[in-house]
Amino acid sequence: MNNEIKIFSPATVANVACGFDVLGFCLDTIGDEMVIRKTSKKGIHITKIEGFDLPYEAELNVAGVSALAMYDAIQPDCGFEIEIYKNIKPGSGIGSSAASAVGSVFGMNELLGKPYNKTELTQFSIKGEALASQCEHADNLAPAIFGGFTLVKSLSPLEVLPIPSPDNLYVTIIHPQIEIKTAEARAILPKQVALQDAITQWANFGSLIHGLHTGDYGLISRSLDDVIVEPHRSKLIPYYNEVKTAALQSGALGAGISGSGPSIFTFSNGIETAKQVEIAISKVYGNTTIAFDTYVSKINAEGIKII
Repeated sequence: MNNEIKIFSPATVANVACGFDVLGFCLDTIGDEMVIRKTSKKGIHITKIEGFDLPYEAELNVAGVSALAMYDAIQPDCGFEIEIYKNIKPGSGIGSSAASAVGSVFGMNELLGKPYNKTELTQFSIKGEALASQCEHADNLAPAIFGGFTLVKSLSPLEVLPIPSPDNLYVTIIHPQIEIKTAEARAILPKQVALQDAITQWANFGSLIHGLHTGDYGLISRSLDDVIVEPHRSKLIPYYNEVKTAALQSGALGAGISGSGPSIFTFSNGIETAKQVEIAISKVYGNTTIAFDTYVSKINAEGIKII
């Protein structure tokens, strides 16, 4: 059995408009790379980090915290070294902390002969993700591990439902180079919502799930409406409404905040439309002083993988 493994841990989009804290999907071309290595020295040791300035102490690093949770549970007769090649900017809104939390436990699990299933790996990963957001949630973690769209039905006990999606569904993401901390974005949300807003939200959410199951692009488009979270969080993202309008005018099915922002995602039926949307939304930030990146991706059905 190998003592070292290199993995691709993908970026993800959580919340997906009306699916706050429960719905997410996995991206295909954006992600971190990590090397996990079995060692005779017991414990979890982060030995290399490239890309961004992150803590080497395992108990202060998202990847380390999830690794420690799994390590304490299985108590193996070995230790692990972790190398992190960080391509997803922390605070970008496309699952940077989730990629780290998932990567370490996936790699350890592979090297130990896969003692844990995907749901159990998600449970360990939650501990790492909580370090970044100050609360336990799995809407970024689950799609990174399971691939595709996932619905987190419950956290206790953890239950993750894979959701199918149409083959021609593409996502375009714009990431303005500003940072929004997940904990701060959660703090501005209301503790109570109006009953009518709740009714609208769960109708949209149920319709979105049905649209994904049936490949009904029109229904997907009509369902991507968040009346509870977006009105508050969009205020943290400069030119959010302008980006959304440009995307819709260019043929996008809909748009929303990726995770807690600042990234904005849009769905399109087909890669050509997705590329047209990329051009249109780039023009919005191109006329500002804010630097930005854009990505066009198919939905990644595989999730985290060995490379």
